[in-house]
Amino acid sequence: MSMNVKKGDAVKVIAGVDKGKTGQVLAVDTKSQRVVLQGSDLKTVKCFVKPRNAQEKGGIIEREASINVSNVMIICPSCNSATRVAHNVSVDENGKTIKTRICKKCGASLDVTASKAAKTAKKAKKTATKAKKTTDVEEN
Repeated sequence: MSMNVKKGDAVKVIAGVDKGKTGQVLAVDTKSQRVVLQGSDLKTVKCFVKPRNAQEKGGIIEREASINVSNVMIICPSCNSATRVAHNVSVDENGKTIKTRICKKCGASLDVTASKAAKTAKKAKKTATKAKKTTDVEEN
């Protein structure tokens, strides 16, 4: 089963001990349907670490605990609210299908790579029109 949460997403915890807190996804385990969140006030686990060689010290460390994916919701970067995820399938100019995640509330893209690609395409289009305008002015 695929998950709507990816590494690097900002999420809000909607159930459990940390309800209402926000954090960033550090790791996603699709097999067990769990995510590890980064946040100073989120749930941590104490673990014992063995020394790997004579120079290294062992001891008890604290690390982030994993949370079930059903207990988190993605925060939309444009409307800054926890939202459900919709999917949009489109075909680019090469005939390749692109599946993007979309906010159910505002309709903005949740994929960073897709939004970056759109921004770079807009910038390229603007620079092309500026170059065309300058060549038109120089020709006159």
